[in-house]
Amino acid sequence: MLSYVYRRRVRYREADPMGVAYHTHYLDYFEEARTEALRAIGLPYKAIEDGGVIMPVVEASVRYLASAYYDDLLEIETVFEEMPRVRVPIGYTVRRAGEEAVLATGRVVLCFVDPARGRPIPAPAAVRDAFARAENAAHDA
Repeated sequence: MLSYVYRRRVRYREADPMGVAYHTHYLDYFEEARTEALRAIGLPYKAIEDGGVIMPVVEASVRYLASAYYDDLLEIETVFEEMPRVRVPIGYTVRRAGEEAVLATGRVVLCFVDPARGRPIPAPAAVRDAFARAENAAHDA
């Protein structure tokens, strides 16, 4: 299991007239967090695509527990629940920076797909290797 915390501020355009972060933006926050988490382990998403593999979202859910507001600094914890195989389940927890209270939780499942055939495939070796290196580094730390 790998964990990464991504920080970002709620922008004005993401808030409704009451200053509350609009619910659909949480999926964008999740995407940003997982993209940076992959980059942090040496696996930019672009490199995966350049290798001839796409990773569409095949499941997504969000549970809203409390509101985030315009200009809040959020921490989105991204947890890769297991070593990627054909699917990649990822859990998310959203908090205001420095606070324990959870604002939202979520889960997204990606799938490795061969775009030429439009069919699921096993995780490429480069992905498995990057995750193995990251897990080993986390255990050694």
